Amino acid sequence: MDFLVATDGLKRVYRAGYLADGSRHESDAEHMWHLGIYALALQGETGFSGDIGRVLALVLVHDLVELYAGDTYAYDAKGVEGQAEREEESARKLFGGLPSDVGEFFYGAWREFEEQATPEARFAKALDHLQGFAQNVISRGKSWTENGITRKRTSLRTTLPRQVSPALAEIVDRLYSLADEEDLFAPE
Repeated sequence: MDFLVATDGLKRVYRAGYLADGSRHESDAEHMWHLGIYALALQGETGFSGDIGRVLALVLVHDLVELYAGDTYAYDAKGVEGQAEREEESARKLFGGLPSDVGEFFYGAWREFEEQATPEARFAKALDHLQGFAQNVISRGKSWTENGITRKRTSLRTTLPRQVSPALAEIVDRLYSLADEEDLFAPE
């Protein structure tokens, strides 16, 4: 029960991106839920033939470590330094108090996602990048302009979805078209 209560804290860990209406930052909990919806909605469109249940497990676990490590903005070069160590320490703290089989499940799923060790993890991580990118587009680039993120810099988040699936690449291209039409990026 302590673990389940603790994970409620992810509702209060906010990301740099905004909700679609731009009214506030998105929480980690909202992000993980939305990512699960992406997986369910896009599995058929992308031709993904792996275990969708495993994908859902991975997306529900992938940011749990941010409970203690905090969210690191994808485009924050300084913040990314030491991120792996902070998250590893958080994983050990969060999962270490669980019964060994449960702790091993959560830790293993988190590592699998991070390492993109399976087709399910690669699909989940590609969707993670896509969701964050799309969230920026639908919130009218609010986070990008606030943080000086140029169109070119966003390739950090769009390369993997393009590599994983032609359908995801098409979605990325459509999102770029919308962002370009609305001039959502910070100036070069």
